[in-house]
Amino acid sequence: MPIEYILLAVALLLLLSVLGSKASGRVGVPALLLFLALGMLAGSEGLGGIEFDDPWLAQSLGVVALVYILFAGGLDTRWGEVRPLLAPALALSTLGVAATAILLGWFATAVLGFSWLEGLLLGAIVSSTDAAAVFGVLRSRRMGLWGQLRPLLELESGSNDPMAIFLTIGFTQLLIDPDAQLIDLVPMFFRQMAIGAAVGYGMGWGISVVVNAVRLEYEGLYPVLTTAMVLLTYGAAAVGGGNGFLAVYVAGLVLGTHAFIHKRSLLHFHNGLAWLMQITMFFTLGLLVFPSQLVPVAGVSLLVALFLMFVARPVAVFLTLLPTRFGRREQLMIAWVGLRGAVPIILATFPLLAGISPAETIFNVVFFTVLTSVLLQGTTLPWIAKGLGVDAPLTEPLRYPLDFEPIGRMNSDLVEIGIPAGGAVVDQRILDVGLPLGTLIVLLHRDGEFLVPSGGTTLKAGDKLLVLADTAELPRVRALLQSRRDDATNPD
Repeated sequence: MPIEYILLAVALLLLLSVLGSKASGRVGVPALLLFLALGMLAGSEGLGGIEFDDPWLAQSLGVVALVYILFAGGLDTRWGEVRPLLAPALALSTLGVAATAILLGWFATAVLGFSWLEGLLLGAIVSSTDAAAVFGVLRSRRMGLWGQLRPLLELESGSNDPMAIFLTIGFTQLLIDPDAQLIDLVPMFFRQMAIGAAVGYGMGWGISVVVNAVRLEYEGLYPVLTTAMVLLTYGAAAVGGGNGFLAVYVAGLVLGTHAFIHKRSLLHFHNGLAWLMQITMFFTLGLLVFPSQLVPVAGVSLLVALFLMFVARPVAVFLTLLPTRFGRREQLMIAWVGLRGAVPIILATFPLLAGISPAETIFNVVFFTVLTSVLLQGTTLPWIAKGLGVDAPLTEPLRYPLDFEPIGRMNSDLVEIGIPAGGAVVDQRILDVGLPLGTLIVLLHRDGEFLVPSGGTTLKAGDKLLVLADTAELPRVRALLQSRRDDATNPD
């Protein structure tokens, strides 16, 4: 086929994916389903007739895509919000994943006639969740989640893939190596996680140092630099015997807590790159599946999917969060948010390449399970959240008509500060507030409009101020602008 036709087809598919993702959100279906459907339609049994049956290539593309998706997820995580939830989130992403794999492994052994190890392998493959798709559905419905549910699910979904990958690779090795023992996975787990976390922490700090120190002549080279260092992080951890996926997630998480040149533009770049990787990955996996092979396993696959959604995931969540303060309604919501994504389909290619006897059955069951999860859980999330009383209005930060990026050793920051009702500065002019020297109110948002204030502008309750100030003075500025009349004190 001429290259021009290939490029035209790629462009059309990308456009359909982008436009279709908006439409899918409006009807309450995650964009994942659309990307997979496009791949299936373009495949050998679909309208496109593209012949693709290469699990190795699909797995390789999936690994590269996961590297950048996990890094972007870590980079976009707000550490200040998730830090108090570190313990329950890590428990869900390790113990919860393991419990899900064990429960589903037992069920698969009883229903599918698999051996115990084959059942555990299937359980490990579908044990991780994809909460990003969940938040896409909630955002399209202008819904949020109550309390600490959202940050907990964000951290769990970003950190549970490494555990599922470790278990999948471990059980695959046990199946192909008769001399291997289950107990061998224990030291392997601690070694891989420790090395992966250490490499990720070091590289996250190192990337910020390099980006700030390298002083590139062209701004367009900074995304190239960080793209290369993400691959370096994964490769260094994997070659050193660690978990490369955990390393890139931790690197993104650590990097996001540091200040570095072009931070905002690099965040946008890696977010866009992650979306491109998701589209590519889902489309490729859609090409890999043969819809005619799903029909014979539809019955048992539906049983597996229902057991996963209504038994394995809820039991794992309840047991893991038993010592925490999360109530029953919150735990039920966390259990239902266990939406499966493309990671299980990628992991299902590992037994295919290893030549395990039921590998094709496992792949088709996993694919059908993911589709069932997306259709059933993805479309009912808003109703489940309302029914449990854990829904909340979606609050999104204001989008200001300007960006600010500190350069070099600049110790200033641009932050949003709201004026509360009953605040001490309400009805005062800005010049009378007594802001520290060098502090500047850049923009004021009031009644849906942006204003450029002057010293004579009078502050009102509900105003949102975009304040540029020295980083060391920000706590003082915030306390001054948000103090109330009954407890206001002289800032000096």
